Amino acid sequence: MSAPEVSNSLKEASLETLRSILSANQDVRKAGESQVQALEVTEGFGIYLTEIILDIKYQLPIRQLATVLLKQYIDCHWWKLCEEKFRPPETLPEAKSLIRELLPRALNDSNSKIRSGAAHAISTIAQWDWPEEWPNLFTTLMMYLTQGSQESLQGSMCVLLEVTHNVDDKQMPQVVPVILPEVYKIFSDSSRYNVRMRSQAIQIFTNLTESVCSAGEYNKGLVKELLGPFLLPFTEALVKHLQEPDGPASDVGLKTAIVKALTVLVKHVPKQLSQWLLQILPTVWNTLTHSAHVYVACVVNETEESDEQVDPDGEVISFENLVSSIFEFVHALVETPRFRSAVRDGISQIIYYIILFMQITEEQVSTWTGNPDRFVEDESEDSFSYSVRLAAQDLLLALRQEFEDEACSGLCEAVTRHLQEAEVMHTQGNSSFWWKVVEAALLSLGVVKDLLESQQKENQLPLDIVVILQSSLDQHNRMAASPFLLGRCLWAASRFASFLPTALLNRYLQATVEALQPHQNVILRITAVRAVWGFCEHLKASQNTIMLTPMLPMITESLLNLAILFSHEVLSLVLETLAMVLAVDKSFTATCESKVCPLTIALFLKHNSDPVIVELAQDIFRELSQNEACLGPLQHRLVPTLVSILQSPSDKVPSGLHGVALDVVETLVRASKPPLSDALMQTFPCAVRSALTSDDPTIVQNGGECLRAFVSVSPDQVAAYRDSEGHTGLYFIIQVVLNLLNPTVNESSSAFVGRLVSTLFNRAGSHLGDSVDLILRGVLSKLQGSSSLVAAQSLIMVYAHLIHAQMEAVLDFLSSVPGPKGQSALHFVLHQWCSRQHVFSGAYETKVSSIALAKLLHHGVTTNDSRITEITITIEDDTELVGGDSSGCIRTRSQRGGLQYRVKEISIFVKILKLIIYELSNCLESAMAFADEDDETETDGEQSVDGMRDNAGVLLSSHLLDDEDKLDDLKDDDPDAQHDPNSVINLQQYLTEFLRSFSSQNYFPTGFLPHLNSQEKQVLNMIGIHPL
Repeated sequence: MSAPEVSNSLKEASLETLRSILSANQDVRKAGESQVQALEVTEGFGIYLTEIILDIKYQLPIRQLATVLLKQYIDCHWWKLCEEKFRPPETLPEAKSLIRELLPRALNDSNSKIRSGAAHAISTIAQWDWPEEWPNLFTTLMMYLTQGSQESLQGSMCVLLEVTHNVDDKQMPQVVPVILPEVYKIFSDSSRYNVRMRSQAIQIFTNLTESVCSAGEYNKGLVKELLGPFLLPFTEALVKHLQEPDGPASDVGLKTAIVKALTVLVKHVPKQLSQWLLQILPTVWNTLTHSAHVYVACVVNETEESDEQVDPDGEVISFENLVSSIFEFVHALVETPRFRSAVRDGISQIIYYIILFMQITEEQVSTWTGNPDRFVEDESEDSFSYSVRLAAQDLLLALRQEFEDEACSGLCEAVTRHLQEAEVMHTQGNSSFWWKVVEAALLSLGVVKDLLESQQKENQLPLDIVVILQSSLDQHNRMAASPFLLGRCLWAASRFASFLPTALLNRYLQATVEALQPHQNVILRITAVRAVWGFCEHLKASQNTIMLTPMLPMITESLLNLAILFSHEVLSLVLETLAMVLAVDKSFTATCESKVCPLTIALFLKHNSDPVIVELAQDIFRELSQNEACLGPLQHRLVPTLVSILQSPSDKVPSGLHGVALDVVETLVRASKPPLSDALMQTFPCAVRSALTSDDPTIVQNGGECLRAFVSVSPDQVAAYRDSEGHTGLYFIIQVVLNLLNPTVNESSSAFVGRLVSTLFNRAGSHLGDSVDLILRGVLSKLQGSSSLVAAQSLIMVYAHLIHAQMEAVLDFLSSVPGPKGQSALHFVLHQWCSRQHVFSGAYETKVSSIALAKLLHHGVTTNDSRITEITITIEDDTELVGGDSSGCIRTRSQRGGLQYRVKEISIFVKILKLIIYELSNCLESAMAFADEDDETETDGEQSVDGMRDNAGVLLSSHLLDDEDKLDDLKDDDPDAQHDPNSVINLQQYLTEFLRSFSSQNYFPTGFLPHLNSQEKQVLNMIGIHPL
């Protein structure tokens, strides 16, 4: 066959495949889908799809499907550098050129779905090809925008909407001045352009504004140059059209786009926008209040029909979108110093409407009642779902964070007003939805519990929460109100248990127990579980658990019943609460171990693939392990199960169960006190066998961590352990360590081997003898082949710990062993360490490593240790730029990425000093994040490092030391780290004192200072060191 005949044949095959995919016959459809995979690797498939899209003789469904497949084809075959989606072969250059030439014609199609599909395909191509390979794209789009038909105008707008997300700073001067006048015309002319197209025009303006302002952070004149001429007319038009009532020229979608545009202007050009604030705020406020009433009527209570619109992509345009955009606008005002006072002045009214938006919708009532798991998930504090209700809570928290006193008084006023209105609604029978207002009001109080508690302690709380909770308990129980409201009352009482007098607290405890019973509504039972958690937390903290003790049997029985009935989210909540209940009274816990333990084991086995359930089951096992009366029975029930799992071949147990079982063994060991029981020691050889024989990275890794727990908790028992051949427990652990350090073992399996080595040295070092050198050589060998940062850090930390404990010994060892390139191993390790220190993760690891470097620097300089002084390292000379700005301003990572530096050789001591200064700057930055934001100035620019002193000239670092203490309170979860004396050191204070002492030595001005760049000198300046 000739080439044209082959081409026609493939095109016909493509057409037939499209028809098959659209077939109602499932077998034919599947065959067509399989055929696509064969056709997409042919040279002309993309061209055939483009021709089919353009040819109106084909049926519309065929052409629409062709747009979908073309987009998929472009995603997978257009550019080989798109590693995430690319599948060979890459589209040939000739085919790409023809598709680029033909496809824009589809933007003029009479069908909106064809235009939209083509626009998505063009936008995807443009990400890779524009402007270099497709220089005329922008010209074509602008021609359609200014001279084309209504259809081509809409099509080009769809493309511009996506393309303008990716305009870079080189394209901006050519694109922005040309596009903005045209989209302004479209947005402003409601008589000629429909509301959807005008909404797209605003979105294009917003995209370009964000892009220009982001680039303007590095090019200060860019915003004024490119946006300056357009800000005034656009702002005027935005305010004007936001005021228009809903109708043919304005709807929710348009208003949403306008509010989003105003939000971007508030964030990025507050100075220019401030003159419009008096016009903008009333307009947005009116939009908020109107939307609130419509939202309550149409969405919350569904007493009115909502007039939902659909955008060109088929997405529903709803009031939720508009509400969310208004919330983002308020967030932006709060985050912008220039505009905060506007929010502060109206905070009571804002919170009043926030509470309206917190109400449960009828759809949520229906969904949650039928799906309790969804109820738990959506109402969780760390929920990943989105709703207006959750967004309203987030906004309330933002107001609480920024305006404590004003937010408290505003909330109290708003809640009082809502409760009064709800009472009127209920007594007059005007609405059956009064309970939603009360529920939202109680929710709002609980969301900012910490603020109200602090105000109460200072006798400044203008609201009697006790009276509210008293009346809620009396009235709502009597009225048989909604279970959502009754549950919220219990939850609120648990949040404010510290406020309640003993008698009222006892009544709420009894009400909570009653709400847990099987005959109650499932929503009420679940919310009562949350309340139990809150009451337990309070009564434990106040050492008043005696109030709860008589009720523990019924509470526990109810929780166990719920654990049997539900799974997933509800089960997670129940297990989390059960662990809290078991911690209340050890004597009671001992009486119910026989019920709790078997059920928890059964749930652990049933849900072994669910990491959340497994972790919560381990919390219960841990709580029982820490109870001496429960420890024996727990191990008697659980350990045989774990041993059985670990001894079973991997193909005889569910996938992943071996790894989980090792995790549970580690939990039991960590929760125990030495000496470990004989039952628990039975798991030791199982853990060894798993770590040595498995090729599953999870099993190997968990096995190593499990054995680390044995060594950490009871090293003498491990040393005393003997198998039938006389091998000791330490012998086996050393074998595991050496196996993990084997360069052929997968790095994911040995990611934490350094932790095991450090614990082994620390807890059992005296038993190791000559094995120490063998292990350290293994660490060196593993480090040479490590490409993973996690694995390399774990290995380097072995030497960091040894610097703390046995500096001279580790230096002797490393200097006597050859490295991979002929120098000493000390040279190799310090190069690896210093090149990776700045990307280490983990507060504890960073602290230990930083202090070790400081000790090493002090030792090397003060003793002139020749083993270290001869080591040098090549770095970028950041004290001298090549063709760049040398102003000394602090630069972001992206700014620094565009700069060029010369390279130079420096002493390893200088490199270590630079790293110490870097770590101190991180400490200062982190502490500033904890500092009181009230110190922020009402300026647009960011505070420079040079300005980081207060008016009295006091060092900023001295103010931040307390905040560094807060950072140190964020303890590492690893038990061995918690017991390390280094973990309690205040790193900022330590490094500050070290640098002050180090800089005062006579070798600092000549040996170190010349190598410091301006940023490093500024950090020193912040702590009172003033280098010349």
